[in-house]
Amino acid sequence: MIQTITLLVAVAILFIMLWQIFRVSQQEKSSVDLQQVMSQQLEDKHRAMLLDFNDGLNKLGDRLSASSNDISDRLRVSVAAELQATRDAMQALQLAQNTNLSLTRETVLEKLHTTLAEQGKAEQELIQSTMRNATLQLTASIEALTKAVDGRLEQIGGKVSERLDEGFKKTNQTFVDVMARLATIDEAQKKIDGLTTNVVSLQELLGDKRSRGAFGEVQLEALVRNVLPVNSFAMQYSFPNGTRADCALFLPDPTGTVAVDSKFPLENYHRMFDSKLSEVEQLAAEKQFKLDVKKHVDDIANKYIISNITSDGAVMFIPAEAVFAELHAYHADVIEYAMNKRVWVVSPTTLMAVLNTARAVLKDVETRKQVHVIKEELGKLSKDFGRFDVRMKKLADNIRQAHENAQEVHISSQKISNRFAQIERVELAKNPADLLDIIDDIGLDDDVLPNKKES
Repeated sequence: MIQTITLLVAVAILFIMLWQIFRVSQQEKSSVDLQQVMSQQLEDKHRAMLLDFNDGLNKLGDRLSASSNDISDRLRVSVAAELQATRDAMQALQLAQNTNLSLTRETVLEKLHTTLAEQGKAEQELIQSTMRNATLQLTASIEALTKAVDGRLEQIGGKVSERLDEGFKKTNQTFVDVMARLATIDEAQKKIDGLTTNVVSLQELLGDKRSRGAFGEVQLEALVRNVLPVNSFAMQYSFPNGTRADCALFLPDPTGTVAVDSKFPLENYHRMFDSKLSEVEQLAAEKQFKLDVKKHVDDIANKYIISNITSDGAVMFIPAEAVFAELHAYHADVIEYAMNKRVWVVSPTTLMAVLNTARAVLKDVETRKQVHVIKEELGKLSKDFGRFDVRMKKLADNIRQAHENAQEVHISSQKISNRFAQIERVELAKNPADLLDIIDDIGLDDDVLPNKKES
């Protein structure tokens, strides 16, 4: 407080000095002569004020030192007396506390032993009942889940067995159909073999145009029947314009109906290679052979390519591989002419490739028709397995949760057993603060335990 007063006095004096300096500086502005006079006077006054301020500060410091010494002596005596009284009170309080603690220890031990015994019995009964209930619930849940899983597996197994049986039936039916077609092929082969054995001379048979036409139609029908299903072709098929093709192939869109007609230009073909004829006659026969083929191409294109009824192309079947090879090897202009007319020239070998391609297309179409059914069944099976997976996960979670609960109950049981062991060994807290915490816990247990017994 004294230091604060001293500081305020010094600040006031400094402020007065600054004010005097400020006044002097203001007076300097008015007149230079007056400034010199006032400066001398202010300097003298300043010296006098500093001397007075110094004397005042010295006197004030002496008074403050004497006052501080007096206050220190009085405080020392007062503090010593208070410390002595505090020591006496602490000793008395310590004696009273030791006496109260000894009495409280005995009371707490008795109350703690009885309370812990009752609490242990109640907790043990509660744990046993909880474990029994949890075991019963877990057993019932597992049995229910097991029954549900078994029932679902039986349903899935039944559906899978039904679908497998249907698949086996379809496979067996396919094998039966294949065997029937093989039997048909064998019969046709036997007929062809019988026909070849009964023919005295193929040259004599093919000398007549009608015989050649019948031979080509028979060979065409045998090839088509051996490869394609019955509902995908028709022999001697009549179109709306009145024309009739040897064979019509019913292919899926966008191809549509394809006409196949058998042509056998054999006469001029033989004349081309007859060594008895002159070179000029052979050349004339070759020219006529090309004209015959082109005429057949024109006839097929005009008769069997019908807008909005048939495909935009037709097939000309040549029963002889030699004639087909001659055309492709030495008469590319004829083949190009036929292609421009959108007539595809085939032999028995190439027709087999065309028919196999058509069969693959038909099979693909039929498969695509059944794809949605297969997808629906697979989707249903996927959903069933999805539900099965979700339920198995739930079962696993329940089993894991039950296991964790059992472990927690076991841990609690171990803690309670250890607590009883400590109580039996009288391992109580030695710290009074811990003892007071135990007393509070006992009080809380006394409040909670009756509630547990009532529940």
